[in-house]
Amino acid sequence: MENSLGKLFTITSFGESHGKCVGVVIDGCPAGLPLTLEDIQKEVDKRRPGGSVASTTRAEEDKVEILSGIFNGHTTGAPICLLTWNRDADSSAYERIRFTPRPGHADYTAFVKYGGFNDFRGGGRFSGRITATFVMAGAVAKKLLSTIGVEILAHTIEIGGVRSEIRTFDEIRKIVELNPLKCADPEAAKAMLMLIEQARGTNDSLGGTIEGMALNLPAGLGEPVFDTMEGDLAKALFAIPAVKGVEFGAGFSVSGKRGSENNDPFTVRNGQIVTTTNNAGGILGGISNGMPLVLRVAVKPTPSIAQEQETVDMATVINAEVEVKGRHDACIVPRAVPVVESMMAVTLCDFAMRAGLIPRVIE
Repeated sequence: MENSLGKLFTITSFGESHGKCVGVVIDGCPAGLPLTLEDIQKEVDKRRPGGSVASTTRAEEDKVEILSGIFNGHTTGAPICLLTWNRDADSSAYERIRFTPRPGHADYTAFVKYGGFNDFRGGGRFSGRITATFVMAGAVAKKLLSTIGVEILAHTIEIGGVRSEIRTFDEIRKIVELNPLKCADPEAAKAMLMLIEQARGTNDSLGGTIEGMALNLPAGLGEPVFDTMEGDLAKALFAIPAVKGVEFGAGFSVSGKRGSENNDPFTVRNGQIVTTTNNAGGILGGISNGMPLVLRVAVKPTPSIAQEQETVDMATVINAEVEVKGRHDACIVPRAVPVVESMMAVTLCDFAMRAGLIPRVIE
């Protein structure tokens, strides 16, 4: 397995869904960054189940512990180790379906790749539970990016076909945490919630779309041709287990545009070179161009549904059926919003350090 991400700001994630804990080691974080447990905890809390019909009933406290790298309220320059204990895991439902892989999950592929030695409980290493470690790392990355004025925002823009109205950055900041779906359009959020209730009522689930943005990102970040801005961001975002698609700016719609429609004309505004539109999503040639970085992430419906589904018995290699019991989200989208922010932050922090914008010691 490759469990590390980044070149200078490097994170290594560890743990399984039903193991003792999940955690992350962050290497390369500069010394002197003011950082407290509360800074990290407030980000992790955004990922916890929101108490709505969309969320799982698994009630992990997700209390973060700092094992190293932070002393007297500042980073020391040593590796930072953060973890949270798994205290509410119930593996009984997984023992019963040990050899009947759940459709839509990595049960079969993990079994084949690791010869059956993988931890299958709750999806093990392939569970959404590991994204708690991404958010811990993201909290540190966000704090570092704030030292150069970069802000990361993400919000739910679509669930089950219901799409939110376009909102300003200020509206997103103010509204996104005011409803459990993390949607900046309250009316759309109500309609989304009704759809989720209907899906849960039929033992089904829904997917959706998250939009992520980076504001005040300086021009010139990115390392073409293989470590492009889009490439590294996509790699980080695809590490989120439920993500099945990533697009930047106008995304797939560019295939139906003319060049005259898709090109972003340059102009000078307040002494700065900017573009009048942002179809490129803030990236040209794999390098940030100084405009807001805009991307969208497609999140699949939660595959754990309490409907009878066709599968196989891997022990006997015959056809079988499986009905997934346990505690699962009817829609994972809202809980993935802070994870998208975090993976964006980790990637952009690494790029900023590679460009020399963040020093080794924060004065």
